[in-house]
Amino acid sequence: MNVLNFVQAFFSDSAHWHGYDGIPSRFLEHVRYTLLALAVAAAIGLPVGLLTGHTGRGGNAIAVVANAARALPSFGLLVLSVLLIGFGLLPVMIPLVVLAVPPILVTTYEAVRTVDPAPVDAARGMGMPESGVLFRVEVPVALPLILSGLRSAVVQIVSTATIAAYVSLGGLGRYVIDGLYQRNYEKVVGGATLVAVLALITLALFRAVERFTVSPGVRRR
Repeated sequence: MNVLNFVQAFFSDSAHWHGYDGIPSRFLEHVRYTLLALAVAAAIGLPVGLLTGHTGRGGNAIAVVANAARALPSFGLLVLSVLLIGFGLLPVMIPLVVLAVPPILVTTYEAVRTVDPAPVDAARGMGMPESGVLFRVEVPVALPLILSGLRSAVVQIVSTATIAAYVSLGGLGRYVIDGLYQRNYEKVVGGATLVAVLALITLALFRAVERFTVSPGVRRR
Protein backbone atom coordinates (compact mmCIF):
# COMPACT_ATOMS: atom_id res chain seq x y z
CA MET A 1 0.00 0.00 0.00
CA ASN A 2 1.19 3.54 -0.73
CA VAL A 3 0.84 6.52 1.55
CA LEU A 4 -2.48 7.65 0.06
CA ASN A 5 -3.96 4.22 0.62
CA PHE A 6 -2.81 4.30 4.24
CA VAL A 7 -4.42 7.71 4.69
CA GLN A 8 -7.67 6.59 3.11
CA ALA A 9 -7.80 3.40 5.19
CA PHE A 10 -7.14 5.29 8.42
CA PHE A 11 -9.76 7.99 7.94
CA SER A 12 -12.39 5.65 6.51
CA ASP A 13 -12.24 3.37 9.58
CA SER A 14 -15.18 4.40 11.76
CA ALA A 15 -13.41 3.02 14.85
CA HIS A 16 -10.96 5.94 14.61
CA TRP A 17 -13.74 8.49 15.07
CA HIS A 18 -15.19 7.39 18.41
CA GLY A 19 -14.11 6.93 22.02
CA TYR A 20 -11.14 8.16 24.00
CA ASP A 21 -8.76 7.10 21.20
CA GLY A 22 -10.87 8.70 18.47
CA ILE A 23 -9.60 11.44 16.21
CA PRO A 24 -11.71 14.26 17.78
CA SER A 25 -10.48 13.37 21.28
CA ARG A 26 -6.82 13.08 20.28
CA PHE A 27 -7.05 16.23 18.17
CA LEU A 28 -8.41 18.27 21.08
CA GLU A 29 -5.72 16.87 23.41
CA HIS A 30 -3.04 17.96 20.95
CA VAL A 31 -4.57 21.42 20.66
CA ARG A 32 -4.68 21.70 24.45
CA TYR A 33 -0.98 20.84 24.79
CA THR A 34 -0.16 23.32 22.01
CA LEU A 35 -2.14 26.21 23.49
CA LEU A 36 -0.77 25.65 26.98
CA ALA A 37 2.85 25.55 25.78
CA LEU A 38 2.31 28.59 23.56
CA ALA A 39 0.72 30.56 26.41
CA VAL A 40 3.66 29.87 28.74
CA ALA A 41 6.26 30.57 26.04
CA ALA A 42 4.54 33.82 25.04
CA ALA A 43 4.30 34.91 28.68
CA ILE A 44 8.08 34.54 28.85
CA GLY A 45 9.22 35.61 25.39
CA LEU A 46 6.95 38.55 24.61
CA PRO A 47 7.62 40.74 27.69
CA VAL A 48 11.37 40.12 27.58
CA GLY A 49 11.52 40.70 23.83
CA LEU A 50 9.48 43.89 24.03
CA LEU A 51 11.49 45.30 26.94
CA THR A 52 14.90 44.52 25.49
CA GLY A 53 13.86 45.65 22.03
CA HIS A 54 12.55 48.94 23.38
CA THR A 55 15.60 49.69 25.50
CA GLY A 56 18.14 48.21 23.08
CA ARG A 57 19.84 46.39 25.94
CA GLY A 58 20.38 42.67 26.30
CA GLY A 59 20.50 41.78 22.60
CA ASN A 60 23.67 39.71 22.96
CA ALA A 61 22.27 37.85 25.97
CA ILE A 62 19.09 37.06 24.02
CA ALA A 63 21.12 35.65 21.14
CA VAL A 64 23.14 33.43 23.49
CA VAL A 65 20.07 32.15 25.34
CA ALA A 66 18.15 31.53 22.10
CA ASN A 67 21.01 29.62 20.48
CA ALA A 68 21.52 27.54 23.60
CA ALA A 69 17.81 26.68 23.81
CA ARG A 70 17.68 25.74 20.13
CA ALA A 71 20.61 23.38 20.60
CA LEU A 72 18.78 21.34 23.24
CA PRO A 73 17.21 18.16 21.85
CA SER A 74 13.50 18.08 22.71
CA PHE A 75 13.35 14.34 23.28
CA GLY A 76 16.46 14.35 25.45
CA LEU A 77 15.03 17.19 27.51
CA LEU A 78 11.79 15.25 27.86
CA VAL A 79 13.62 12.19 29.18
CA LEU A 80 15.62 14.32 31.62
CA SER A 81 12.45 16.06 32.83
CA VAL A 82 10.72 12.73 33.42
CA LEU A 83 13.70 11.45 35.39
CA LEU A 84 13.76 14.57 37.57
CA ILE A 85 10.03 15.23 37.93
CA GLY A 86 8.23 12.02 37.03
CA PHE A 87 5.43 11.36 34.57
CA GLY A 88 2.75 13.94 33.88
CA LEU A 89 2.03 17.05 31.87
CA LEU A 90 4.81 19.21 33.32
CA PRO A 91 7.71 17.17 31.85
CA VAL A 92 6.08 17.50 28.43
CA MET A 93 5.58 21.25 28.76
CA ILE A 94 9.24 21.90 29.61
CA PRO A 95 10.73 20.88 26.21
CA LEU A 96 7.82 22.44 24.32
CA VAL A 97 8.25 25.79 26.09
CA VAL A 98 12.04 25.68 25.70
CA LEU A 99 11.50 25.04 21.99
CA ALA A 100 8.98 27.86 21.56
CA VAL A 101 10.60 30.67 23.55
CA PRO A 102 13.57 31.41 21.21
CA PRO A 103 11.58 32.29 18.04
CA ILE A 104 9.16 34.43 20.07
CA LEU A 105 11.92 36.16 22.02
CA VAL A 106 14.32 36.82 19.13
CA THR A 107 11.65 37.87 16.63
CA THR A 108 9.96 40.22 19.11
CA TYR A 109 13.29 41.83 19.97
CA GLU A 110 14.23 42.28 16.30
CA ALA A 111 10.75 43.52 15.42
CA VAL A 112 10.89 46.35 17.95
CA ARG A 113 14.51 47.22 17.18
CA THR A 114 13.79 47.63 13.45
CA VAL A 115 10.97 50.15 13.92
CA ASP A 116 11.72 53.44 12.17
CA PRO A 117 13.24 55.73 14.84
CA ALA A 118 11.60 58.88 13.41
CA PRO A 119 8.07 58.31 14.82
CA VAL A 120 9.59 56.99 18.04
CA ASP A 121 11.61 60.17 18.51
CA ALA A 122 8.57 62.27 17.59
CA ALA A 123 6.45 60.50 20.22
CA ARG A 124 9.11 61.12 22.85
CA GLY A 125 9.38 64.75 21.76
CA MET A 126 5.65 65.13 22.35
CA GLY A 127 6.14 63.93 25.92
CA MET A 128 4.67 60.48 25.50
CA PRO A 129 5.76 58.12 28.31
CA GLU A 130 7.99 55.17 27.45
CA SER A 131 5.12 52.71 27.88
CA GLY A 132 3.09 54.74 25.39
CA VAL A 133 5.99 54.82 22.94
CA LEU A 134 6.28 51.05 23.15
CA PHE A 135 2.61 50.06 22.94
CA ARG A 136 1.22 52.90 20.80
CA VAL A 137 4.09 53.45 18.37
CA GLU A 138 6.51 50.52 18.28
CA VAL A 139 4.23 47.52 18.81
CA PRO A 140 1.68 48.41 16.07
CA VAL A 141 4.51 48.72 13.53
CA ALA A 142 6.35 45.63 14.80
CA LEU A 143 3.19 43.50 15.04
CA PRO A 144 3.62 41.60 11.73
CA LEU A 145 7.06 40.37 12.77
CA ILE A 146 5.90 39.62 16.31
CA LEU A 147 3.07 37.49 14.91
CA SER A 148 5.52 35.71 12.62
CA GLY A 149 7.55 34.70 15.67
CA LEU A 150 4.44 33.38 17.40
CA ARG A 151 3.44 31.55 14.23
CA SER A 152 6.83 29.90 13.94
CA ALA A 153 6.73 28.87 17.59
CA VAL A 154 3.25 27.36 17.45
CA VAL A 155 4.02 25.33 14.31
CA GLN A 156 7.10 23.91 16.04
CA ILE A 157 5.00 23.09 19.11
CA VAL A 158 2.36 21.34 16.99
CA SER A 159 4.95 19.11 15.34
CA THR A 160 6.89 18.40 18.54
CA ALA A 161 3.93 17.84 20.89
CA THR A 162 3.80 14.28 19.55
CA ILE A 163 6.46 13.50 22.18
CA ALA A 164 3.70 13.58 24.80
CA ALA A 165 2.81 10.06 23.71
CA TYR A 166 6.24 8.83 24.85
CA VAL A 167 5.25 9.49 28.46
CA SER A 168 1.80 7.90 28.18
CA LEU A 169 -0.11 11.11 27.49
CA GLY A 170 -2.50 11.65 24.58
CA GLY A 171 -2.48 13.85 21.54
CA LEU A 172 -1.96 12.95 17.91
CA GLY A 173 1.42 11.44 18.73
CA ARG A 174 -0.50 8.54 20.27
CA TYR A 175 -1.29 7.27 16.77
CA VAL A 176 2.33 7.50 15.68
CA ILE A 177 3.80 5.83 18.75
CA ASP A 178 1.12 3.13 19.06
CA GLY A 179 1.21 2.53 15.32
CA LEU A 180 4.97 1.97 15.33
CA TYR A 181 4.69 -0.39 18.31
CA GLN A 182 1.86 -2.34 16.68
CA ARG A 183 3.40 -2.12 13.19
CA ASN A 184 0.14 -0.54 12.12
CA TYR A 185 1.37 1.87 9.48
CA GLU A 186 -2.14 3.16 8.79
CA LYS A 187 -2.06 4.67 12.28
CA VAL A 188 1.43 6.09 11.80
CA VAL A 189 0.59 7.78 8.51
CA GLY A 190 -2.82 8.88 9.77
CA GLY A 191 -1.32 10.47 12.88
CA ALA A 192 1.37 12.23 10.86
CA THR A 193 -1.28 13.51 8.45
CA LEU A 194 -3.36 14.90 11.31
CA VAL A 195 -0.32 16.73 12.71
CA ALA A 196 0.34 18.24 9.27
CA VAL A 197 -3.33 19.27 8.96
CA LEU A 198 -3.24 20.93 12.38
CA ALA A 199 -0.09 22.83 11.39
CA LEU A 200 -1.81 24.09 8.22
CA ILE A 201 -4.89 25.13 10.20
CA THR A 202 -2.61 27.01 12.58
CA LEU A 203 -0.96 28.88 9.71
CA ALA A 204 -4.36 29.81 8.30
CA LEU A 205 -5.53 31.09 11.69
CA PHE A 206 -2.46 33.28 12.07
CA ARG A 207 -3.02 34.68 8.57
CA ALA A 208 -6.55 35.60 9.63
CA VAL A 209 -5.34 37.15 12.90
CA GLU A 210 -2.76 39.21 11.03
CA ARG A 211 -5.38 40.39 8.56
CA PHE A 212 -7.65 41.68 11.33
CA THR A 213 -5.06 43.04 13.78
CA VAL A 214 -2.36 44.59 11.63
CA SER A 215 -2.96 48.03 10.16
CA PRO A 216 -3.32 47.93 6.34
CA GLY A 217 -0.61 50.57 6.07
CA VAL A 218 1.80 48.40 8.04
CA ARG A 219 0.85 45.28 6.04
CA ARG A 220 1.79 47.02 2.78
CA ARG A 221 5.27 47.91 4.04
